[in-house]
Amino acid sequence: MHTVKRTVLVTGASSGIGRAIARLLLADGHRVIGTARDSGRFGRPDPNFVGMALDLAKLAEIPAFAKQIQNNFPELDAVVFAAGYGQFGGLEQFSFEQIENLMTVNFTAQAFLTRALLPKLKQKTHASLVYIGSEAALKGSRNGSIYCASKFALRGFTQALRDECGKSAVRVSLVNPGMVDTAFFDTLSFAPGKQPGQALSAGDVADAVAYILQAGPHCAIDEINLNPPSKVIEFKK
Repeated sequence: MHTVKRTVLVTGASSGIGRAIARLLLADGHRVIGTARDSGRFGRPDPNFVGMALDLAKLAEIPAFAKQIQNNFPELDAVVFAAGYGQFGGLEQFSFEQIENLMTVNFTAQAFLTRALLPKLKQKTHASLVYIGSEAALKGSRNGSIYCASKFALRGFTQALRDECGKSAVRVSLVNPGMVDTAFFDTLSFAPGKQPGQALSAGDVADAVAYILQAGPHCAIDEINLNPPSKVIEFKK
């Protein structure tokens, strides 16, 4: 482990896992650029934090956003892709637009942003790309056909990208959490159990990301799977 201070772009930083990651990185002394669809959702400013608006559903805007970020923050040397959402149900319950939107936000936009940022990151002496996947990237599950597909795609993408970046200073990592007690489940028909040990906290995922970012330049952390000790699903009435 080393203590080099990083300049980190965190997507989805206004809530849930992304917010926990941003807060922990700031507490550790890193500079954080956080994105959300509405930058007004960011609370009390921190001198080392910059909030910016980014809607991952609008793919055409991503290249210009990436260029702006790298022009304004040439020291940027790490990106944490924490934005995403869940939608579940049988395939026939999805509209065509819903399929497209879920795949766009959870996968395609991540690939777009990576593509736009990668050339300059490869010029760094040490750079990190960290993606927040899911246990849904490891095994398909009932009512998860599209969500699992988006996370399987992200996992395959990171595995291939890791090989592509092997001769550069860019390290590619994937964190696959089980169910995390966040607002992710507010719009869903189910949620993790509320008893201790039945769900991860957003802080658990943030700890894994911080560990990855503090690893030395000669240590590649490919993938971390996180799960609560006891998996309990509660269905809402």
